[in-house]
Amino acid sequence: MNIYLHELRAYRKSATLWTCAMIGLVLLFLSMFPSFSREAAEFKLVLEGFPDAVKKALGLSLETITTLLGFYSYVFLYVALCGAIQAMNLGVSIVSKEARNKTADFLLTKPVTRTEVITAKLLAAVTALMITNIVFMAASFVIASMVASEGFSLKLFLMITLTLFFIQLIFLALGTMISVVAPKIKSVLSVSLGTVFSFFIIGMFAGVTDDDVLKYASPFKYFEPAEIVRNSSYDGEFLGIGIGIVIAATAASYVIFAKKDVH
Repeated sequence: MNIYLHELRAYRKSATLWTCAMIGLVLLFLSMFPSFSREAAEFKLVLEGFPDAVKKALGLSLETITTLLGFYSYVFLYVALCGAIQAMNLGVSIVSKEARNKTADFLLTKPVTRTEVITAKLLAAVTALMITNIVFMAASFVIASMVASEGFSLKLFLMITLTLFFIQLIFLALGTMISVVAPKIKSVLSVSLGTVFSFFIIGMFAGVTDDDVLKYASPFKYFEPAEIVRNSSYDGEFLGIGIGIVIAATAASYVIFAKKDVH
């Protein structure tokens, strides 16, 4: 419990900053929606002139872009990118910060098992992400309600927003595994940015080429907001793959951390 509370306090500042950044991003984009919706026909003509590759890469759907949910789906692509970086940062720093700050020997001499250590750290990270998502979801709904010119589906709005937490769990698990495998990480941010942007670019490339195989390689393509709006449901296959990645990466982290020499 002491480790959990200590880690939660350590994550407080970064979680606040990331939450404010994502809310600010939604506020910035959705504040443009009223003027966008008033001149929807003109904007749609402009967007139709974009090359198909650009529209696919940016996640633009001309059928829904003039609605609040369609516009929010486009904005959410960049919110998910920020959320993934936050989760990856948490995951990569879980074990590596102990080696980097030379506190691993102090921590592991305490009367707790390695399993208890990594469990407490993971629970603290997940708690920080849950708080981030709850605050973000509430703030986004308030902003959307203020700028909406007509009613929108609360169910679809929540389904889209909830995918942020799913994506973050995937990157948290991947980051934790990287932290356990390579604990001597000097720069957490560079590893996080490199990994997240690599997956993001793969996702954009998969959208441009319509390569169904490539979609499996990027968690950003597992929960596409435009598809959720169109089908009113998640893709069961990708949801299962996401859960599988979280379970496999977390299990690998436990096994490796229990057996690995920690300097």
